[in-house]
Amino acid sequence: MRILVLGAGAVGGYLGGRLAASGAVEEVAFVVRPNRRAALDRDGLVIESPHAGDLRQPVTALLPGDVRPGWDVVLFACKAYDLADAIETIRPAVDGRSAVLPILNGLSHIDVLVQAFGEERVLGGLAGIQATLTAEGVVRHLAPLTFITFGELAGPVSPRVAALKAAFDRTHVTATASTDIRGAMWSKLVFLGTLAAATVLMRANLGEIAAAPGGAAWLERLLSRSAEIAAAHGHPVPPSQLEGYATFFRSSHAATASMLRDLEGGGRIEADHILGYLLEAARRAGVPDALHEAAFLNAKAYEARRAAGRLPMAGS
Repeated sequence: MRILVLGAGAVGGYLGGRLAASGAVEEVAFVVRPNRRAALDRDGLVIESPHAGDLRQPVTALLPGDVRPGWDVVLFACKAYDLADAIETIRPAVDGRSAVLPILNGLSHIDVLVQAFGEERVLGGLAGIQATLTAEGVVRHLAPLTFITFGELAGPVSPRVAALKAAFDRTHVTATASTDIRGAMWSKLVFLGTLAAATVLMRANLGEIAAAPGGAAWLERLLSRSAEIAAAHGHPVPPSQLEGYATFFRSSHAATASMLRDLEGGGRIEADHILGYLLEAARRAGVPDALHEAAFLNAKAYEARRAAGRLPMAGS
């Protein structure tokens, strides 16, 4: 199996690096920008992990113009707002043997990829990993729980999905071959969408929100409404999983969505792809949408201020 990874950042670098080091596949290569390629050629792919062990692995790094066909899996974990550019970058790599595996947030990208490559070429997927790419180009693994779930958009586990799972089984990454990947993606969106809506709207972490008068009950209402949206579209969150989410949101801790961290850093955010998608899904299903509308409008107002250059300077 030959695997092409778009990018060598925190997520793609960690997953691709572990596959490359495992010897479970014939080849792993990364499509990167020139500066990242120079660093990879010089230092290899460097992972620091107190949970799964450090790694310095020589890897093949390609520039976008070097991409050619012949890959079994094309894996990419870009931000959803970079999807159009990502598609054009990987398009030369996708041929009749290729499976495109995105592990982006949300669900809107699936229809875009199906339109670009055909349903038979596209897998569904999601990942859970806490990692960051340092200024020195090191992938720093921050927490032990690391998983990837993927599957065909319709039907049972296929030979290509089984083969990819077998490859991940030779790493420290927990892999699941799903027979209901759309349901799994909806379940993640319920969790992530609730976390993003709450922390972006309130500009606070979960513990701070829960400590405010009525905050804990408000979080539960928001989670319940997100779950109602998923159920209305035919993908109810399993009760045990939903209770796990509720327990997480009831806990007083410092968890925030990456969307809030991006926002506080003055960066781009996935407002349309997560908050906007949930809002439109609520409206299509006739589910009350006031909570999700407020979160989406808040995020879009931030985007307008950012575009106009009216964000406060750090520390002001």
